[in-house]
Amino acid sequence: MPLVSEDENPRVPYKHPMPQDALPDIVVKDALSENDPRMWVQQTETVFFRPLCLNVSQGYWMNLLKVTKAGVLSRHRHPNPVHGFVLKGRWHYLEHDWEAVEGSYVYEPPGETHTLVVPDDVDEMITYFQVNGVMYYVDPDGNHLGYEDVFTKIDMCRAHFEKVGLGADYVKTFIR
Repeated sequence: MPLVSEDENPRVPYKHPMPQDALPDIVVKDALSENDPRMWVQQTETVFFRPLCLNVSQGYWMNLLKVTKAGVLSRHRHPNPVHGFVLKGRWHYLEHDWEAVEGSYVYEPPGETHTLVVPDDVDEMITYFQVNGVMYYVDPDGNHLGYEDVFTKIDMCRAHFEKVGLGADYVKTFIR
């Protein structure tokens, strides 16, 4: 990134309008906060996600995944890459010999099938994920069990936000 020239005041904002059809920024303040548990969409008794961006035009979603009990979450595959960054706790895939610990970045290549496990001695795991496309749930032989995509995530959020009193339209905060 080039530096601002010495002749220019670096504190002067851009002077022209933004593109007419540009969508507004999303700013999720204090995304890890537990102050308002309504922000965390419950998927199972011990699995929650906090939406950050639900991009319908490009088919991806970004969220925080929180798991509050050790165990096997799911076996799934992705046709597109997935990016993750571990914020709390740790986890691994049964199909690999590495472990993702706090501060770890994980890249999951397209086409890989893996089974996410939170170890027995981990009370809580939180990982930031960007999922591009679909999560395709499978059994050990690769037979289809279900899927999630940005639209099923939106449906989950809509139902959750309605249930907790924020209103179904609250999900629009995260849709781009």
